[in-house]
Amino acid sequence: MHLSAPTQIVFFISLILAILAVLGLFVAIPFVTANAFWVAIAAYVILALGNLLAGM
Repeated sequence: MHLSAPTQIVFFISLILAILAVLGLFVAIPFVTANAFWVAIAAYVILALGNLLAGM
C-alpha cells in the first residue's frame, strides 16, 4: 500500500467538516448538530481516502 499526501482541497474539505462537527456540539447548526458524529466520521473518511488514493 502506497500512501500519498492529500491535495489541499481534500484537506480543507476534511478540515471544514471536522470544524463543523465540533461547532455543532456547541452551536445549533440545522443538519450538523443532529449528525455531528457522522459529520466527523465523514471528515476522517475523506482525509483517509485522500491519503490512500493517488491524485485525490
